[in-house]
Amino acid sequence: MLKVQTTNFGNVAVLCVQGRIVRGETEALRNAFLSQLHASAVVLDLARVNTIDAGGLGLMLELREYAESRGIEFRLRSVTRLVNRILEITRLDSVFKVATEREMVKAPLTRPSIAVRMAACA
Repeated sequence: MLKVQTTNFGNVAVLCVQGRIVRGETEALRNAFLSQLHASAVVLDLARVNTIDAGGLGLMLELREYAESRGIEFRLRSVTRLVNRILEITRLDSVFKVATEREMVKAPLTRPSIAVRMAACA
């Protein structure tokens, strides 16, 4: 079962995703994302994602497109080795912006598009 916990840092929403992003189990992520449309940036923290399938990748692409069409920056962070490998195999690693550890540590607070330096998801 997919769980999503949302934390807002000013105008940046961090969605901490836990579980499997797979077809039939994505409504929680879609709903959490759609409730953050006032944000200037939405960050998906994938540190606790253990599985992703084509349906999950499709949803992530849909959310990215929806965000960018509304001027909302969309990023991933804490991408696990498994998810990173899936992104590489599908060549979606060139589509999604992934916040690096360096950006999370050194990003100035005045740059909300990179303001993903908040504490990690619990």
